[in-house]
Amino acid sequence: MVGHRLSRILEKYQTNSGKILWDEKHKNLSAEIDRIKKENDNMQIELRHLKGEDLNSLQPKELIMIEEALDNGLANVHEKLMEDWERRVRNDKMLEEENKLLAFKLHQQEVVLNGSMRDLELGYHPDRDFAAHMPITFRIQPSHPNLQENN
Repeated sequence: MVGHRLSRILEKYQTNSGKILWDEKHKNLSAEIDRIKKENDNMQIELRHLKGEDLNSLQPKELIMIEEALDNGLANVHEKLMEDWERRVRNDKMLEEENKLLAFKLHQQEVVLNGSMRDLELGYHPDRDFAAHMPITFRIQPSHPNLQENN
């Protein structure tokens, strides 16, 4: 209503002054703005219907269309949730495998480190018999006379 009054005031000014304030380009823009406003209003009504509001004024055919749209939307949401769940299961499996591999590598490093620590703890002790800890295949009998013990 205010916009209509403003348009009449501008038209009167244009006819009395002879100056063109509202040319064809502006009229097209004004019409486009009005069209977009109407489209926005319709979308707001449709959104309220999809949210379950203001349904009393709708006909059964319109309600069926809304139900179908909601069913399709729910199916899409379910599909996305399943894709997300499957992706998470795959990621969990990959993480479990990586965890197993890392635990194995850690165990190997601990074995190596413990072996090195045992060697350091053992150190050099001339009174200790290391041959007793060796398998029989690695025991060597000294055959050179300088290597024989002098007892």
